[in-house]
Amino acid sequence: MRDAREAAGLSQAELAARVDATRQTIGLIEAGRYNPSLRLCTAICRTLGVTLDDLFWD
Repeated sequence: MRDAREAAGLSQAELAARVDATRQTIGLIEAGRYNPSLRLCTAICRTLGVTLDDLFWD
């Protein structure tokens, strides 16, 4: 997710604000230490312009 966020030119705080999450939550997701809800996953994907497969599955 970090690569997609950086490619979109967003900081963790900017992405968090756009998807109604905290910067800490975004950091934990990127570190693989938080399992986001489907709602949050889809919001992140829409904001970054990627699919769920692109972002969350190998």
